[in-house]
Parts: sequence; C-alpha cells; structure tokens
Amino acid sequence: MVVAVGVYFAYQQLQRHLGQQARDNIRIEMLDFDVALAKAQAHEKLILADMSAIWCPTCRKLDSTIFSDERVQQVIDNNFVFARIDYDTEQGQDFAQRYRVSGYPVLLILDEQGEKLTRLPLSFDPMEFIGNLNKVLSTQQKALAN
Repeated sequence: MVVAVGVYFAYQQLQRHLGQQARDNIRIEMLDFDVALAKAQAHEKLILADMSAIWCPTCRKLDSTIFSDERVQQVIDNNFVFARIDYDTEQGQDFAQRYRVSGYPVLLILDEQGEKLTRLPLSFDPMEFIGNLNKVLSTQQKALAN
C-alpha cells in the first residue's frame, strides 16, 4: 500500500512537471479570470477562457500543440484576452460552478461582461483552432452590426 501511494504521488509530480514544461512555451499573456475580465472591459475584447489543470495530459497537449503555435498566439493576442483558469484553485471551482463546467480542458468565449457566448470545440490542429476563433469573431461582428 505504501508503495502504491508513493507511485501515485511520483506520477502526480511528473504530470505537474510536464505540464509546466508545456506552459513554458506559451507566449500568450495568461491572466487570471478577474484580471482578464477587467482588461477585456478596458479594451473591448472578448475573453478566451481556458479552464485546465497543470497535471492534465489533454490540457498539456492543448498547450503544446495549440497555445504554443505562433499563428494561434497572434490571433489570440490581436483579438482576445486570454484567461487561464486552474481547476485546482478556488477560482477554478467558482468558474466551474458559474459556467457549469465539468471536466477539462474547456475553452469558453465570453464577452467583456463575462457572459458566455460559446464553447469552442476541442481541436489539436492549429489551423482548425484558428478557424474556430475566426468563426466566433465573424459571428460577433455580425451581431454588433445588427
């Protein structure tokens, strides 16, 4: 039993280490939710909210294939405020309850008031992900024009 507990904690530490390595390659400004909300209001931008966990393998894949891609970073930097919400924090629990999120990673697009506009489909292809972001922007522009 003691060995099993030791293996479990070693595995958790390894996952956290790998998660941090994946995050180290992201050049997008990652803000906590409250700061992102204030910045979105000040700059009249949408929020791309990423709820994840540093130890989550799927979240790590999203970081290494999508958020580390320079083309994706450029689209996000130009059009969104990026909020990183860690599931393992009190803020993460509040976010999950507010937006009825279960599981991760979850990518939500919110307006500058924090109202949910849509949930992005999970994609590990940078060009597909950019296409999804552009659809959101196009829909938002049409809504503002009416």
